Amino acid sequence: MRKARVLPLLIAAAVFATSIGLAACGDDNGGGNAKFDLTIGDIVPLTGDLSDFGPPGRKAADLAVQQIKKAIQQGNLDQTVKVQHEDEQTDPQASVSAARKLVDAGASCIAGAWASADTIPTAKSVSIREKVLQISPASTAASIADLADDGFLARTAPPDTLQAKALADHIDQALGGAQGKTVNMGARNDFYGSGLADAFPKEWQARGGQIGQKVVYDPKQPSYNSEAQKISSGNPDAFVIVDFPETFAKVGPALTRTGNWDPKKTFITDGLASSDLPSSVGSQVTEGMRGTSVGTFDTPASKAFGTLYTSAPGPKRQTFDAQNFDAVMLCYLAAVAAGSSNGDDMKGELEKVSGPPGKKYSWQQLPGAVKALQDGDDIDYDGATGPVDLDKNGDPSKWIYNIVRFKNDKLETVRTVQPKAGEE
Repeated sequence: MRKARVLPLLIAAAVFATSIGLAACGDDNGGGNAKFDLTIGDIVPLTGDLSDFGPPGRKAADLAVQQIKKAIQQGNLDQTVKVQHEDEQTDPQASVSAARKLVDAGASCIAGAWASADTIPTAKSVSIREKVLQISPASTAASIADLADDGFLARTAPPDTLQAKALADHIDQALGGAQGKTVNMGARNDFYGSGLADAFPKEWQARGGQIGQKVVYDPKQPSYNSEAQKISSGNPDAFVIVDFPETFAKVGPALTRTGNWDPKKTFITDGLASSDLPSSVGSQVTEGMRGTSVGTFDTPASKAFGTLYTSAPGPKRQTFDAQNFDAVMLCYLAAVAAGSSNGDDMKGELEKVSGPPGKKYSWQQLPGAVKALQDGDDIDYDGATGPVDLDKNGDPSKWIYNIVRFKNDKLETVRTVQPKAGEE
């Protein structure tokens, strides 16, 4: 009888000890050496308004997966990772269709979409419903931060409330002060254009400037002659244009035909920060234009990415290529940390692997980062853009902008700036 009583107690103690051990292998010990097969969907604009940026973004995603596969091989890991590309066509319906196709093919993490007007419906219609992690490399509309996404949507590019500050500061400096100076503004009517059409005037007026004309136009119009007349009227001190290359190929010439518009008085945002713009719309439209674009920090990791990218065959560098590289890398690191390729598991690890308090690992140190996660240690990913450090909303908590200009048919970076959140 005594032995009969002792045996159940021993079994219960063993079960209890095992459960404690399993619990310790959970959040504290990361993914361990878990086996998983991860498909990363890459939604890129290979056609449509943002097609200047798509091929370089696809190349960056492929380079990220090459680095991931090297780390898997070096660590002799029981993991497979592949990337599948789909064209979002810079169109909301096409982007949603691309996401559905990728999810049907097994993707549990998506890098994309690029246009904010594509990312938001993709998240609402596919990612959130299907519990797929989505990381946009280029969607900068401020409204994304307020989306009820249940943690499934993040981005590696900062919101446009910050770009509005950087642009207002830049124009203020270029005009020798904002006080009493008038800016006319033209912007495309979508989440990106309308967001900046609201944010920039607030920043400019806060500095003592005035807004003359503010024209928000349909990006699908066949012509823009009347809009161009309004934008160029009144002899303002400067112009601001918020657009994408394909639409600006019609807007820009219309502005030139007015005879009242001067590209040297014109400032743009990152949607037009394309090195291909002079060839697509003509140097008479672009020469002398200045503006802002999302940048990358001057770190060893970002410099190494530049070398990696330029040494590989394919399209030349463009704005947002580094951001897409990091989006793909974060998909993988979230899976390693979760020990799972399930999107619902991965989302809880994304913020943790992207920033402090863990030990910093660059993308070049990916094998070490993976081992640390498997050993249950925290990491702080230092990417092709520099520090990412996503916040609770999935937005970067560190950011930097390029001050750019078109000179001799080339897009040049003049300097970088870091506007402060909440700064007037």
